[in-house]
Amino acid sequence: MRHFNYTLTPTGINNARAKEKPYKLTDGGGLYIAVAPTGKKTWRYQYALDGKRPEVTIGGYPEISVVEARERHAEYRALVEKGIDPAKHKQEEKRVRQGKSDDADSFQAFSKVWVMEKLQNKSETYRTQAVSMLARFVWPEIGAKRLCDVKPMDILKIIEKRRETPVTAERIRGYIQRVFDYAIQKLVVEVNPALPLRGVIERPPVEHHRHLVGNEIGAFWRSLARQRAHFITLAAAKLLVFSMCRKSEVLRARWKEFDIPAAIWDIPAERMKARTPHRVYLSKQAVEMLKLLQELTGRGEYAFHSVQGVTVPLADATLNHLFKRLDFGVDSFSPHGTRATAATYLREHGFSRDVVELLLAHKERNQVTASYHHHELEDERRRALQFWADQLDLLAASDKAQLAA
Repeated sequence: MRHFNYTLTPTGINNARAKEKPYKLTDGGGLYIAVAPTGKKTWRYQYALDGKRPEVTIGGYPEISVVEARERHAEYRALVEKGIDPAKHKQEEKRVRQGKSDDADSFQAFSKVWVMEKLQNKSETYRTQAVSMLARFVWPEIGAKRLCDVKPMDILKIIEKRRETPVTAERIRGYIQRVFDYAIQKLVVEVNPALPLRGVIERPPVEHHRHLVGNEIGAFWRSLARQRAHFITLAAAKLLVFSMCRKSEVLRARWKEFDIPAAIWDIPAERMKARTPHRVYLSKQAVEMLKLLQELTGRGEYAFHSVQGVTVPLADATLNHLFKRLDFGVDSFSPHGTRATAATYLREHGFSRDVVELLLAHKERNQVTASYHHHELEDERRRALQFWADQLDLLAASDKAQLAA
């Protein structure tokens, strides 16, 4: 396929504003983003085939990230090279998924059973990701096959296509393996064809999320304050830092979970990674910010709803894009790194391990202890989060003063 360079960046896409008429943001190779007058942004691919220039819709942005859009673009370009129309291919995939692949003994049908019965206690984010990967990469290939007819070679073909993205390839293989593990438990099949393929594609070493130290914390907090992002997005980023919670826990927060007069945020068990309820004792800064946010989004269900609609929470990619735009001297600082940053800072300033572990909502192996700790150390936890919020302001102000000097 002809080589070209992609041109779009998350910053450029996020900064693109709606106009009276629809317009395009060209990425390269026929891939572009269509910006509607409503502000909605949609990935599309226009290609040349049989003397015509049809196009196929890939999906909305930021739900479909830049990386994901380019991966699908590469897949569709390969189809065009073979004389296959991507738009018709996509329709056929949908027909297969909705049609014969739903036979009771097919891989697709049983994998849906696996999702319903084995992932019910997982987070909504985890379930959505699993279904998305199965629908995109697995069902079109082996969804219509009977479980007993799926062979290692079928699975090898699926993961070999993702060799350039080894983390994705191994994740896909892992999902298939877990589906067959459950099928064995249910006495549907006797062997797992995904098991022999472990290690065929090696995953790169795990890189732990970078945390900030010293003056970096103040520089980060000032950089966040300078960002020209939507208030809802900035508020989500700030609550992420104030609360020490995970990104998904913040972005899907519902107003009914907050007791603002009492400065308490109770996250239900089904939204927590450890599947146990978690209480956040809100700092004064967090409360003031939430009061402002409530004036903007308080009539809806979600505290941080999408700018595309009040019934949808902000997408995970929104905070990722925001953090990538931050310019404070540290590369590759991610939203998840805020948890390690706060935890490290609190431990360095005398707060106990028990308090920090409770703030992070790390799962307690002993269930009796877990129940006990849910109601204990309230004063210490409240003091720790207030100390952390005060330190953010002090570090940002100190850093600013040093720069001015």
